[in-house]
Amino acid sequence: MRIALVSMDQQWLSKDKNFGRCESLTHIAATHTCDLIVFPEMTLTSYCLDVEAIAESVHSSPTLKRFEYLARDTETSIIFGAVLMESANRKPENVLCLARKNGEAVPVYSKLHGFSFVGEDKVLSSGNRLGMISIGDLRLGCSICYDLRFPDMFSALALNCNAVVTIANWPAARVAHWRSLLVARAIENQLFVLGVNRIGTDGNGLQYESSSMIVSPDGKVLQPVFSFGELDIYDIDLEEVLQYRSSFPTVRDKRYDLYREFYEQR
Repeated sequence: MRIALVSMDQQWLSKDKNFGRCESLTHIAATHTCDLIVFPEMTLTSYCLDVEAIAESVHSSPTLKRFEYLARDTETSIIFGAVLMESANRKPENVLCLARKNGEAVPVYSKLHGFSFVGEDKVLSSGNRLGMISIGDLRLGCSICYDLRFPDMFSALALNCNAVVTIANWPAARVAHWRSLLVARAIENQLFVLGVNRIGTDGNGLQYESSSMIVSPDGKVLQPVFSFGELDIYDIDLEEVLQYRSSFPTVRDKRYDLYREFYEQR
Protein backbone atom coordinates (compact mmCIF):
# COMPACT_ATOMS: atom_id res chain seq x y z
CA MET A 1 0.00 0.00 0.00
CA ARG A 2 1.27 3.48 -0.86
CA ILE A 3 0.71 6.26 1.69
CA ALA A 4 1.67 9.94 1.62
CA LEU A 5 2.33 11.92 4.81
CA VAL A 6 2.31 15.72 4.71
CA SER A 7 4.42 17.70 7.21
CA MET A 8 2.53 20.85 6.32
CA ASP A 9 3.56 24.40 7.24
CA GLN A 10 0.02 25.40 8.15
CA GLN A 11 -0.86 29.08 7.81
CA TRP A 12 -2.57 30.46 10.91
CA LEU A 13 -6.38 30.49 10.50
CA SER A 14 -6.09 30.73 6.71
CA LYS A 15 -8.43 28.06 5.38
CA ASP A 16 -8.14 29.14 1.75
CA LYS A 17 -4.32 29.21 1.67
CA ASN A 18 -4.06 25.93 3.53
CA PHE A 19 -6.54 24.19 1.27
CA GLY A 20 -4.67 25.44 -1.78
CA ARG A 21 -1.55 23.75 -0.44
CA CYS A 22 -3.49 20.57 0.33
CA GLU A 23 -4.82 20.60 -3.22
CA SER A 24 -1.36 20.89 -4.78
CA LEU A 25 0.15 18.18 -2.60
CA THR A 26 -2.76 15.79 -3.14
CA HIS A 27 -2.35 16.11 -6.91
CA ILE A 28 1.35 15.26 -6.52
CA ALA A 29 0.47 12.24 -4.37
CA ALA A 30 -2.07 11.13 -6.96
CA THR A 31 0.51 11.20 -9.75
CA HIS A 32 2.58 8.82 -7.62
CA THR A 33 -0.42 6.46 -7.27
CA CYS A 34 -0.89 6.92 -3.53
CA ASP A 35 -3.83 5.09 -1.98
CA LEU A 36 -4.02 7.54 0.92
CA ILE A 37 -2.68 10.97 1.87
CA VAL A 38 -2.66 12.20 5.48
CA PHE A 39 -2.58 15.83 6.67
CA PRO A 40 -1.95 17.20 10.20
CA GLU A 41 -4.44 18.03 12.95
CA MET A 42 -6.87 20.94 12.32
CA THR A 43 -5.58 20.93 8.75
CA LEU A 44 -6.93 24.22 7.43
CA THR A 45 -6.38 26.36 10.54
CA SER A 46 -3.53 24.81 12.54
CA TYR A 47 -4.09 24.06 16.23
CA CYS A 48 -6.22 26.88 17.63
CA LEU A 49 -8.63 27.04 20.57
CA ASP A 50 -10.54 30.08 19.29
CA VAL A 51 -13.34 27.72 18.39
CA GLU A 52 -15.81 30.46 17.48
CA ALA A 53 -13.44 31.50 14.70
CA ILE A 54 -12.78 28.05 13.24
CA ALA A 55 -15.63 25.65 14.08
CA GLU A 56 -18.02 24.52 11.35
CA SER A 57 -21.32 22.68 11.48
CA VAL A 58 -20.86 19.03 10.61
CA HIS A 59 -24.08 19.29 8.59
CA SER A 60 -22.85 22.07 6.28
CA SER A 61 -19.07 22.12 6.62
CA PRO A 62 -17.21 23.83 3.74
CA THR A 63 -14.07 21.94 4.77
CA LEU A 64 -15.77 18.56 4.38
CA LYS A 65 -17.12 19.60 0.97
CA ARG A 66 -13.74 20.83 -0.23
CA PHE A 67 -11.95 17.61 0.66
CA GLU A 68 -14.77 15.51 -0.75
CA TYR A 69 -14.32 17.20 -4.10
CA LEU A 70 -10.52 16.92 -3.93
CA ALA A 71 -10.63 13.20 -3.13
CA ARG A 72 -12.96 12.50 -6.04
CA ASP A 73 -11.00 14.71 -8.42
CA THR A 74 -7.69 12.98 -7.62
CA GLU A 75 -9.14 9.51 -6.90
CA THR A 76 -7.14 9.50 -3.67
CA SER A 77 -8.45 8.96 -0.14
CA ILE A 78 -7.59 11.81 2.24
CA ILE A 79 -7.34 12.01 6.03
CA PHE A 80 -7.54 15.51 7.48
CA GLY A 81 -8.48 17.29 10.69
CA ALA A 82 -11.15 19.88 11.50
CA VAL A 83 -13.15 21.40 14.36
CA LEU A 84 -16.81 20.47 13.89
CA MET A 85 -20.07 21.09 15.75
CA GLU A 86 -22.91 18.58 15.91
CA SER A 87 -25.33 21.18 17.29
CA ALA A 88 -25.37 24.68 18.77
CA ASN A 89 -26.09 23.18 22.20
CA ARG A 90 -22.83 21.24 22.35
CA LYS A 91 -19.20 22.33 22.31
CA PRO A 92 -17.33 21.61 19.06
CA GLU A 93 -15.06 18.58 18.72
CA ASN A 94 -11.51 18.10 17.43
CA VAL A 95 -12.15 15.62 14.64
CA LEU A 96 -10.23 13.34 12.28
CA CYS A 97 -12.08 13.09 8.96
CA LEU A 98 -11.88 10.87 5.89
CA ALA A 99 -12.68 11.77 2.31
CA ARG A 100 -12.88 8.58 0.27
CA LYS A 101 -11.79 8.72 -3.35
CA ASN A 102 -15.25 7.71 -4.53
CA GLY A 103 -17.49 8.88 -1.68
CA GLU A 104 -18.39 11.66 0.70
CA ALA A 105 -16.16 13.21 3.35
CA VAL A 106 -17.19 12.27 6.87
CA PRO A 107 -15.99 12.76 10.45
CA VAL A 108 -14.60 9.44 11.66
CA TYR A 109 -13.19 10.08 15.11
CA SER A 110 -13.44 12.79 17.79
CA LYS A 111 -10.38 13.21 20.00
CA LEU A 112 -10.86 11.28 23.26
CA HIS A 113 -8.31 13.05 25.43
CA GLY A 114 -8.63 16.81 25.77
CA PHE A 115 -5.24 18.51 26.21
CA SER A 116 -5.89 20.02 29.65
CA PHE A 117 -2.37 21.53 29.77
CA VAL A 118 -3.59 24.29 27.42
CA GLY A 119 -7.29 24.23 28.34
CA GLU A 120 -8.53 22.29 25.31
CA ASP A 121 -10.89 20.33 27.56
CA LYS A 122 -12.64 23.59 28.49
CA VAL A 123 -13.60 24.64 24.95
CA LEU A 124 -13.87 21.35 23.03
CA SER A 125 -15.98 18.28 23.75
CA SER A 126 -14.18 14.95 24.00
CA GLY A 127 -15.25 11.97 21.94
CA ASN A 128 -16.65 8.81 23.49
CA ARG A 129 -15.74 6.05 21.05
CA LEU A 130 -12.78 4.70 19.09
CA GLY A 131 -12.46 5.30 15.37
CA MET A 132 -11.33 2.99 12.58
CA ILE A 133 -11.00 3.38 8.82
CA SER A 134 -10.97 0.53 6.28
CA ILE A 135 -9.29 1.08 2.92
CA GLY A 136 -8.69 -2.17 1.08
CA ASP A 137 -6.72 -4.39 3.46
CA LEU A 138 -5.81 -1.44 5.68
CA ARG A 139 -7.65 -1.33 9.02
CA LEU A 140 -6.50 1.98 10.42
CA GLY A 141 -7.12 3.06 14.01
CA CYS A 142 -7.49 6.80 14.51
CA SER A 143 -5.96 9.15 17.07
CA ILE A 144 -5.17 12.85 17.42
CA CYS A 145 -2.04 14.38 18.96
CA TYR A 146 -2.33 14.15 22.80
CA ASP A 147 -4.03 10.72 22.42
CA LEU A 148 -0.56 9.33 21.67
CA ARG A 149 0.31 9.57 25.37
CA PHE A 150 -2.39 7.02 26.35
CA PRO A 151 -1.22 3.48 25.52
CA ASP A 152 -4.44 1.76 26.61
CA MET A 153 -6.25 3.37 23.71
CA PHE A 154 -3.76 1.92 21.23
CA SER A 155 -3.95 -1.53 22.81
CA ALA A 156 -7.71 -1.45 22.26
CA LEU A 157 -7.30 -0.36 18.64
CA ALA A 158 -4.74 -3.11 18.03
CA LEU A 159 -7.41 -5.77 18.61
CA ASN A 160 -8.99 -4.90 15.25
CA CYS A 161 -6.37 -2.85 13.39
CA ASN A 162 -3.15 -3.47 11.49
CA ALA A 163 -2.13 0.20 11.63
CA VAL A 164 -2.90 3.36 13.56
CA VAL A 165 -2.56 7.01 12.57
CA THR A 166 -1.94 10.04 14.77
CA ILE A 167 -2.47 13.47 13.23
CA ALA A 168 -0.91 16.24 15.29
CA ASN A 169 0.35 19.74 15.92
CA TRP A 170 3.09 18.60 18.32
CA PRO A 171 5.54 21.40 19.26
CA ALA A 172 9.30 21.06 18.83
CA ALA A 173 9.76 21.55 22.59
CA ARG A 174 8.33 18.06 23.17
CA VAL A 175 9.16 16.41 19.84
CA ALA A 176 11.49 13.85 21.48
CA HIS A 177 8.41 12.47 23.25
CA TRP A 178 6.54 12.35 19.93
CA ARG A 179 9.23 10.31 18.23
CA SER A 180 9.66 7.94 21.18
CA LEU A 181 5.94 7.38 21.66
CA LEU A 182 5.32 6.60 17.98
CA VAL A 183 7.99 3.89 18.11
CA ALA A 184 6.69 2.59 21.45
CA ARG A 185 3.12 2.28 20.17
CA ALA A 186 4.34 0.28 17.17
CA ILE A 187 6.43 -2.08 19.30
CA GLU A 188 3.74 -2.55 21.97
CA ASN A 189 1.03 -3.40 19.47
CA GLN A 190 3.01 -4.89 16.57
CA LEU A 191 1.42 -2.79 13.87
CA PHE A 192 2.28 0.12 11.59
CA VAL A 193 2.12 3.55 13.20
CA LEU A 194 1.67 6.65 11.04
CA GLY A 195 2.56 9.94 12.72
CA VAL A 196 1.79 13.18 10.88
CA ASN A 197 3.02 16.44 12.39
CA ARG A 198 3.16 19.99 11.06
CA ILE A 199 6.24 22.17 10.58
CA GLY A 200 6.86 25.92 10.86
CA THR A 201 5.62 28.39 13.48
CA ASP A 202 1.99 28.87 14.53
CA GLY A 203 0.08 32.01 15.46
CA ASN A 204 1.01 31.58 19.12
CA GLY A 205 4.72 31.50 18.32
CA LEU A 206 5.11 27.76 18.91
CA GLN A 207 7.68 26.14 16.66
CA TYR A 208 7.42 22.73 15.01
CA GLU A 209 10.00 20.58 13.29
CA SER A 210 9.85 17.91 10.63
CA SER A 211 8.97 14.69 12.45
CA SER A 212 6.32 12.83 10.47
CA MET A 213 7.11 9.15 10.09
CA ILE A 214 5.86 5.62 9.61
CA VAL A 215 7.08 3.00 12.08
CA SER A 216 6.99 -0.70 11.22
CA PRO A 217 5.49 -3.41 13.50
CA ASP A 218 8.96 -4.21 14.87
CA GLY A 219 9.74 -0.57 15.68
CA LYS A 220 11.84 0.49 12.70
CA VAL A 221 11.39 4.01 11.33
CA LEU A 222 10.80 3.59 7.59
CA GLN A 223 12.40 5.67 4.86
CA PRO A 224 10.19 7.29 2.21
CA VAL A 225 10.41 6.07 -1.37
CA PHE A 226 9.80 9.62 -2.61
CA SER A 227 9.99 13.08 -1.04
CA PHE A 228 8.88 16.46 -2.32
CA GLY A 229 9.17 19.28 0.21
CA GLU A 230 6.49 18.71 2.84
CA LEU A 231 5.36 15.46 1.17
CA ASP A 232 6.83 12.02 1.89
CA ILE A 233 5.58 8.84 0.23
CA TYR A 234 5.94 5.36 1.75
CA ASP A 235 5.23 1.82 0.61
CA ILE A 236 4.09 -0.56 3.34
CA ASP A 237 3.30 -4.27 3.21
CA LEU A 238 0.42 -5.04 5.58
CA GLU A 239 1.35 -8.73 5.58
CA GLU A 240 4.27 -7.75 7.82
CA VAL A 241 1.83 -7.28 10.70
CA LEU A 242 0.55 -10.86 10.53
CA GLN A 243 4.03 -12.24 9.99
CA TYR A 244 5.58 -10.40 12.92
CA ARG A 245 2.69 -11.10 15.29
CA SER A 246 2.98 -14.78 14.38
CA SER A 247 6.75 -15.04 14.79
CA PHE A 248 6.96 -12.96 17.99
CA PRO A 249 3.46 -13.07 19.52
CA THR A 250 3.43 -10.39 22.22
CA VAL A 251 -0.01 -9.08 21.22
CA ARG A 252 -1.42 -12.59 21.53
CA ASP A 253 0.10 -12.93 25.00
CA LYS A 254 -1.54 -9.81 26.45
CA ARG A 255 -3.83 -10.49 29.43
CA TYR A 256 -6.77 -8.23 28.69
CA ASP A 257 -8.93 -10.21 31.11
CA LEU A 258 -6.69 -9.33 34.05
CA TYR A 259 -6.14 -5.74 33.00
CA ARG A 260 -9.91 -5.24 32.99
CA GLU A 261 -10.16 -6.60 36.54
CA PHE A 262 -7.42 -4.28 37.75
CA TYR A 263 -9.21 -1.26 36.34
CA GLU A 264 -12.53 -2.30 37.86
CA GLN A 265 -10.92 -2.66 41.29
CA ARG A 266 -9.66 0.94 41.37
